Amino acid sequence: MSRLRELGETVGQQVFEGVGRVSSRAQERRPLPVDLLESDDAYLAVFDAPGADREDVQIRFDENTLYVRIDRFREFYEDFEMRVPGRGLALDGQVTLPEEASVEEGAAKATLTDSGTIQVRLPKVGGDTTIDVENEAGTD
Repeated sequence: MSRLRELGETVGQQVFEGVGRVSSRAQERRPLPVDLLESDDAYLAVFDAPGADREDVQIRFDENTLYVRIDRFREFYEDFEMRVPGRGLALDGQVTLPEEASVEEGAAKATLTDSGTIQVRLPKVGGDTTIDVENEAGTD
């Protein structure tokens, strides 16, 4: 009877570990949540990006769509090994502006806040496809 219990516990542990791996993979593929706001003079896209560093963030604007990619590197913890990776290494997000939107791409400004959001301000009306990211305090 105890061998049957051991077998049940082993199978249960394998199922639990498998579910953990599957959920961590799903988490790695999940898009960055985004809000798109509009004022009289600009659009503001706000992406959730907790734990991201400025160097991890890539932003581009192409054909009325704003793309954000975060290649986040996991920290190593002494005396610990990774069992279930769940915080994702590559996170992608995008938002498409309304069809009638016309923005000045060259005047776009991206800010990585201390609270873990990326805010991209796109002034309305017309140029450049690469957007630099600043820290909230305005330092590089």
